[in-house]
Amino acid sequence: MSATRPAGKLLRNSITIRKVGDELDGLPGNVEADTVAHCGPSLRGEFCRTLTVVDFATGWTENASARNNAYKNLSRAEALIERRLPFAIRSYDHDNGSEFANLDFIAHLQAMDVEQTRSRPYKKNDQATVESRNNHIVRRHAFYYRYELAELDLLNELWELVRVKANLFTLSKKPVERANTRDGRPRRVYDRPVTPWERLKRLDEEDRANGGEGYIKPGHRERIERILAVTNPAELVRRVHDIQDRLEQAALPRTKRLERKLGPDMAYLDKTLARIAGVDTEENSETPASEG
Repeated sequence: MSATRPAGKLLRNSITIRKVGDELDGLPGNVEADTVAHCGPSLRGEFCRTLTVVDFATGWTENASARNNAYKNLSRAEALIERRLPFAIRSYDHDNGSEFANLDFIAHLQAMDVEQTRSRPYKKNDQATVESRNNHIVRRHAFYYRYELAELDLLNELWELVRVKANLFTLSKKPVERANTRDGRPRRVYDRPVTPWERLKRLDEEDRANGGEGYIKPGHRERIERILAVTNPAELVRRVHDIQDRLEQAALPRTKRLERKLGPDMAYLDKTLARIAGVDTEENSETPASEG
């Protein structure tokens, strides 16, 4: 199901396209953003959305949920994420949804002197970094249930803990170059696994050593080091699991009721079976919509 409502063509065309493979400078501040719909099996009615913003250079990831994707609600989630980020945003890449490609958000980024770019329609690889976070951050921690206004505060409480777990305690590695194996096959070469925080500190220290101002905003280094000093990772994971249990207790019955009411999506199953069988029907040849 597609939960993305495309913005108007003229407004979309006013935003520069950034494609997969386009080179970035490898420094903090180039972020990708996307929203995840917590709709369960149905897009009808109001349900929560989670905004994900990830930095391309460091892997630093922030999440915040809103009651829907109306700009006045999503802008509160965006403001919360901007306050939490320990570095300034320099470029902001998103998909073609109206929650991003609208006059209010364009004016907001222009006021901060942030470059705005967008992906090509139906090209998920253009936003591979944030799409991966949608999977192993948002869906892995919040699952596929339907969350409504009653669960909004609990979702945001979850993201407060997940940001600490993902950015300060979870090691990750990034591709740094391409090489060839002995038999000539191409392969990627990765750097040493470190946390996003360690990667950000290294880039900050290198810039300061070269006479720059660094990337970490004033006050954020001390705040994050305090969090590291007082946080027990095992207790942090237990708190995450407790909130997940409460979310499941609240949302699972609602999600199951919707599944029983709607029944199987026969139209989708018919198209899937046609693709497997290699039948190219007129309906099946339409351009697939991207998942929100």
